[in-house]
Amino acid sequence: MGSPSGPPFDPDDPDRARRERDTEPIPRIDPDDGPYGSETRRSDGPIFSDDAGYGDGPGYGGDPRSGRAWVRDPEAGYQPPQISEEELAGLRADASGMTPRRVLPLEDEPSSLVARYLFPTERYRGEWKRHWIHLATPLIVGIAATFVLGYLSGFLAGQDVGALTTIAVLLWFAVMGWVAWRVADWWYDRFILTNKRVMVVNGIITRRVAMMPLTRVTDMKYEQSPAGRALNYGTFVLESAGQEQALREVKNLPNPNELYLRVVEEMYEPQAVEARLGKEQDEAKADDGA
Repeated sequence: MGSPSGPPFDPDDPDRARRERDTEPIPRIDPDDGPYGSETRRSDGPIFSDDAGYGDGPGYGGDPRSGRAWVRDPEAGYQPPQISEEELAGLRADASGMTPRRVLPLEDEPSSLVARYLFPTERYRGEWKRHWIHLATPLIVGIAATFVLGYLSGFLAGQDVGALTTIAVLLWFAVMGWVAWRVADWWYDRFILTNKRVMVVNGIITRRVAMMPLTRVTDMKYEQSPAGRALNYGTFVLESAGQEQALREVKNLPNPNELYLRVVEEMYEPQAVEARLGKEQDEAKADDGA
């Protein structure tokens, strides 16, 4: 009678437990539950539920991290960031009307000059005229022309040259008309910010409208000369994918640092802007109701 295959049974064999574990039959999966059911039950093993995942616990050996991992939910979509009341409080104006880093729109509603260029689903953020330094040249020319006319009038008064006096007065009116035109052109020149784009509208007879979507802005900077730092104005330069754009350089904008932060916040933190402005509107309505 032959002996069975394999080594004889030895209770003191140290490798016996390993061999028994390696040769253990694979447990049967219950087909009624399926791999996508609420749970998968092994016929002779533990139950694994869908909410099993990683939690807080110690990390791997030698890993300085806490070992915290996240449980992925395949059915969950994009969740916007949650903004706390403390964060909103730091962005709102205090009792004196001062803000820490931001400037609010000058008006809650766009002017009639700007409203015609906004579509209904666009959120208005503000509009700004250029700094008064934009009028420095025409104002200096007008003042100089007035002094020259006064000098010529006194010089020609004692001489029989009435025609020259008339010509000097007509030239003064022409210069002052040009100055008035430049002032009117400055008044209708606006830099506009919405939640979707930046715009520049200017011109009295020939109206020019230039815009750039915020999503296309790849680089934005502002420059201040020594005079600009003293008088608080600057030049904005916007780049879009390395291409020359109609709206690339906007000169003589007021409060460039605050305006720069305002545009950047609209580009990178639109949820914070919406939350802050919505909160302020609610507070204003509550004050009106009180």
